[in-house]
Amino acid sequence: MTAHAAVRVLVADDHPVVRAGIVSAIASQSDLRVVGEAGTGEEVVRLFRELRPDVTLVDLNMPGQGGISAIEAIRKEAPRARIIVLTVCDGDEDIRRALDAGAQGYLLKDVTAEKLLAAVRSVHAGFREVSEAVQSRLAEPPAELTDRELEVLQLIAKGFTNKETGKLLGVSEGTIKTHVVHILAKLEASDRTEAVMVAMQRGILHQS
Repeated sequence: MTAHAAVRVLVADDHPVVRAGIVSAIASQSDLRVVGEAGTGEEVVRLFRELRPDVTLVDLNMPGQGGISAIEAIRKEAPRARIIVLTVCDGDEDIRRALDAGAQGYLLKDVTAEKLLAAVRSVHAGFREVSEAVQSRLAEPPAELTDRELEVLQLIAKGFTNKETGKLLGVSEGTIKTHVVHILAKLEASDRTEAVMVAMQRGILHQS
């Protein structure tokens, strides 16, 4: 492949050292070329608009506009954009949201450089790249919490009691108790604390 035909890659990660490692691995390849680097969601959207890379690597945990929102914004402007998520987030709900948003690849940051480079080439060629570890997480059935149940769970995670949650949401304590019962059943949790822990692990909730 000639230099002018190299696959143009945009790299987005808020950790400079991690980003530098990714950039170095890509730059070592004659058929790949890094055309831009971003450290926030807003920046990757702006640079995508300016550079129109062939493949964009996106982390999910970035300051400001998060990775999922950035993917949605990019795909809205460019429905055929090829995007790979490279992240530490291995919760099945995080994975589903990213793929639903339009990512064609999802890799965890413990992936080898060789597999990352192969994924960039594969996604550029139009294929989907999801690591085995990610595929195994997708085998879990989705939690399917309602919007109200998610609101209740978020408040539980912040330490609010059922009574306090009811006041904040404008409903009775009894209604909140019913929501909690449904949440525990859907997350297969024995109590509120375990429900929050499971939700964090699966990517339903994120640390603020």
